[in-house]
Amino acid sequence: MEFNEYQKLASRTLYGNEQVLTNCALGVASESGELVDLIKKYTFHGHDLDKKELVKEMGDVLWYLSQIAEWADIPFEDVAIQNIDKLRKRYPNGFSEAKSRERME
Repeated sequence: MEFNEYQKLASRTLYGNEQVLTNCALGVASESGELVDLIKKYTFHGHDLDKKELVKEMGDVLWYLSQIAEWADIPFEDVAIQNIDKLRKRYPNGFSEAKSRERME
């Protein structure tokens, strides 16, 4: 599925026209928290990594992000393309810890 197709399909389930941006921003925060909690339980509490729940929570974050872009009339694909372009400029040869440390100094 392509990003813009996802964005349009996801917007079918968006409810309301007032304060949509605020609702979506808060949704990103809360769903990200649920995603982080799954990872915390796996990393620090000895739980198994529940990939089914991980995919569900990542999907929820993706939905909210796509709807923020929809609200702002930004094709969701543009978000992905610009992010990859930024990463290519920042890490033209891929990520390396040594280069990362140099940037921090």
